[in-house]
Amino acid sequence: MTDRPTLRLKQGPSATRILGVGSTQPDRVVTNDDLSKIMDTNDQWIRDRVGIIERRFADKDELLVDMAVKAGTRALEDAGVDPSDVDTVIVPNCTMPGQIPNAAAQVADRIGIKAPGAFDLNAACAGFCYGLGVASDLIRAGSSNKVLVIGAEKLTDWVDPTDRANAIIFADGAGAALVGGSDTPGIGPVAWGSAGDLVESIYLRDGQWIFQEGQSVFRWATTQIAPIAVRALELAGLQPSDVDVLIPHQANLRIVDAIAKKLRKLGAREEMVVADDITYSGNTSSASIPLALDHMRKAGTAKSGDVVLAVGFGAGLSYAGQAFICP
Repeated sequence: MTDRPTLRLKQGPSATRILGVGSTQPDRVVTNDDLSKIMDTNDQWIRDRVGIIERRFADKDELLVDMAVKAGTRALEDAGVDPSDVDTVIVPNCTMPGQIPNAAAQVADRIGIKAPGAFDLNAACAGFCYGLGVASDLIRAGSSNKVLVIGAEKLTDWVDPTDRANAIIFADGAGAALVGGSDTPGIGPVAWGSAGDLVESIYLRDGQWIFQEGQSVFRWATTQIAPIAVRALELAGLQPSDVDVLIPHQANLRIVDAIAKKLRKLGAREEMVVADDITYSGNTSSASIPLALDHMRKAGTAKSGDVVLAVGFGAGLSYAGQAFICP
């Protein structure tokens, strides 16, 4: 009897890091006063409820793929990496106009990345953190060398413009991160999970419009997400006091503030910088964390070498988070 062959496995670097980030938003700015002209709302009501002052809406002919291409290209430029060096593209999103084709393959081709592994990932507003975790693990396993993760959404295609509870929140945009191998750890393990028993908290009404049970999602997020953030720190061997920058998914400013408050009670520093990108960007689902990161780097509130704690949460209900070093 002949010996059966042994499969050979690849082994990648022991650690990964973010090499560069980039983002884009549509040019069209929509204020709360603009929305008050088409629905029963006003500026103060929106600010008090979700903390948003303005958001960006894409034009009809500006597609999710278009925004993903811009953000991905800018992340490569920021990293100083040629598209030919990228072998995998992941596009977390939940708002493509159809299930087929996916966004990733066409985004990669337009950027100039030829024949990469390319797939979309749908974990809704937790999508970027899911994608970052998958990218890091792919590289450490030796399956990929450099992975471009692009959270991109055109939520305005899926929001009923007359539904004031949801139309005031969602917006469009894309944010990207290029991930590669590293001699020292730059991305911590992902802490992720789901609450499938709450699947009906966020869904497509009539198969067409995004709808969420706002109060139930608010209660869930303000009680369950801080422990997930702490778990991500524990997996990375960190304490709340080590965090320089906190970037929760930009769903609602009151939720962001509640998560930060709980982390500070557990030892996070008062001077910890907390992302508030929702104020001028709205809720951009899987794009919100990389958008906020890119904006904070440009503003100087997140600096190279800072310890960043990111945590995303949304439809599914799905959640994920990890600590990483700001590029």
